[in-house]
Amino acid sequence: MAGVTEESVLVATIGGQPQVLTFALDALLARGERVREVIALHLSADDPRLRHSLTLLSAEFAGDRYAGYPCRYRPVPIRVEGHRLEDIRSEVDADAAWRAIHELIAGLKSMSERPLHLCIAGGRRLLALVALSAAMLHFGYQDQVWHLYTPRELLERARDGAIMHVRPEDGVRLIRVPLMPWGAQFPALRELAQIRPGELGRMWMNSETERQRCETVWHMLSEREREVLHCLVMGLTPQEVADQLMISLSTVNSHKTQILAACRQVWGLEGDTKLTYHFLREHFRQFLRSLP
Repeated sequence: MAGVTEESVLVATIGGQPQVLTFALDALLARGERVREVIALHLSADDPRLRHSLTLLSAEFAGDRYAGYPCRYRPVPIRVEGHRLEDIRSEVDADAAWRAIHELIAGLKSMSERPLHLCIAGGRRLLALVALSAAMLHFGYQDQVWHLYTPRELLERARDGAIMHVRPEDGVRLIRVPLMPWGAQFPALRELAQIRPGELGRMWMNSETERQRCETVWHMLSEREREVLHCLVMGLTPQEVADQLMISLSTVNSHKTQILAACRQVWGLEGDTKLTYHFLREHFRQFLRSLP
């Protein structure tokens, strides 16, 4: 890959080992890549080790420069319901992480034609797996997924960012992960990705039923409730909905209660069934896009 001059973006999953990102970036630069933006994908920074990692990384990109080259650094926390995801402890958390990463990568691909590099060597293993899943849908043939090999002895010495850069003879190297970019091969898969993975099969089999249910709920709602629903499906938090519609937070919550009550009725759910914003996004995203 020597001699490559096209600017690119590095996305890396990060946990308590910040050197994973700098090792990977140094290796890419050594290959001739012109990485001009680095995105550190992470869970909630309430964890002291992760907070320490992010502090060390920010220092490496002071003034939006890295090793003398212009390079923007952007830490991106995984969010669910407007809050940072603390950990991946359940399938709901995994789905939320997948959705957030899916939207991030899809957004990067839609805004620029720059090649993407994804390093999945850092952070929670499941975070790396969902990132890989999203890459399979949105990456093109010019994009790459990487694992990072670090010799065991060096791994111990570099732990927690004690060493942020290594020499070529230290044995650290990038390993390209074989990847079939299914979304590039079959673009329709990217549309299906708007549905949460756990719901995909059921909604595929019952798409007409789902549309009819959404339409029934839609006709049960007032004009303002429809506006609130639309904002929630777009991913806005209740406070952001209140700000955008210029209404109080309590009014937003009242409308949300009515929306969820209508959904319980139409979907035939028990009253104690907990519904979240995920339910609204999963079921109404495609429906709202189909409206004139």
